[in-house]
Amino acid sequence: LDSYSSLRVLVELSLARISLTYHRVSSHRMTMNSLVAFLAVVLAFSVSADAFFQSSASLTSRPSVTALDMTKLSYNGKAVEVREGTPLKNAVSKLGYKPKYSCKKGDCGSCTVSVGGTRIKACVGKVPPAPRLKSLQEKGLELR
Repeated sequence: LDSYSSLRVLVELSLARISLTYHRVSSHRMTMNSLVAFLAVVLAFSVSADAFFQSSASLTSRPSVTALDMTKLSYNGKAVEVREGTPLKNAVSKLGYKPKYSCKKGDCGSCTVSVGGTRIKACVGKVPPAPRLKSLQEKGLELR
């Protein structure tokens, strides 16, 4: 069943219930309250159904990893593309650079490396996002 037919079935069942309520209760006010409640339920269902179908459609279409998600790092002429946000110690080891680790918590600063001019502690730092300048994107961020 699609969302429209489900909504239609719900409306028909609710209308049948309201007509039974109308025949059982002679009070016009009670019937109006039932009608208002019914319309509120139908409106809430249609809004939530639309939101559900839109969210399920967005879940199926996952964005793929593009070149924009990757940061190019370079050291001693060797360049490696690494996904931004990955641990810097993993990216640095792929380049062949071995920083000194003492505390492995970022307290001592002995593992500090310079990535594109910014000093980052390799044991706790993450790979920064790719630069916006095209020349830096092609060369990669220099590791020192």
